[in-house]
Amino acid sequence: MNAPHTEPLVQVLRRETALRLVLNRPQARNALSEALMAALQDALDQAANDKGARVVIIAANGPAFSSGHDLKEMTAHRQNADRGKAAFAALFAQCSRLMQTIVRHPKPVIAEVQGTATAAGCQLVASCDLAVASENAHFATPGVNIGLFCSTPMVALSRNVSRKHAMEMLLTGDMISADEAKRIGLVNRVVDLGFLEIESMKLARLIASKPAATVKTGKEAFYRQIEMGLADAYDYASRVMTENMLAAEAEEGISAFIEKREPKWPAG
Repeated sequence: MNAPHTEPLVQVLRRETALRLVLNRPQARNALSEALMAALQDALDQAANDKGARVVIIAANGPAFSSGHDLKEMTAHRQNADRGKAAFAALFAQCSRLMQTIVRHPKPVIAEVQGTATAAGCQLVASCDLAVASENAHFATPGVNIGLFCSTPMVALSRNVSRKHAMEMLLTGDMISADEAKRIGLVNRVVDLGFLEIESMKLARLIASKPAATVKTGKEAFYRQIEMGLADAYDYASRVMTENMLAAEAEEGISAFIEKREPKWPAG
């Protein structure tokens, strides 16, 4: 009898002020099973209150970043009395909560994509604030090829790239390269695989060097305003900037700029 799998589904690794959450189902191409999503959700929830972590990086072990939902696990639910309807609804609700947790997370989240990211795996990349990809990485929303349109991945994808690029990916299911993903705005940087972690950590360090409360305020404001009409967005952003001006970080940063010195950020 085979020994039970005891490796954590998500490895939590601390690197300086960055917290690396590494998907660890390489034998299943890091398919987003219910258990893997629960483990990632738990790790993200804990990271939110981790004072030592200024940036979160989501990476993966194995040749694939994530192949999307675990289709074998989903198919097993077809044996249920309702043909799996309740289980499917619960799964997609779980996934939607996970993606929204990333967007609403108080800390910037970087996707470090070493390999293929398809369907909900592509959704995971699109949900992160930033993405660094290796030249080996490829991206697709191929659900249309198996009769299951990538409707929930569409939500994240369509908020990252232009409508026509999103529709082309969704309607054709074709795989795109890392360079193409960068061209259309799905990823920020593309590097050689050997430099991938170095590049994502370089980006994490740069963000971590900024005042923490200001970064938190800015991330929250970015996603809130982008869902508003123009006038409402300006009204909201003006209120945010007014409160931000009264914060200790802004007072110190502006004073340092005027006095031509390096700022001394408040602890936090």
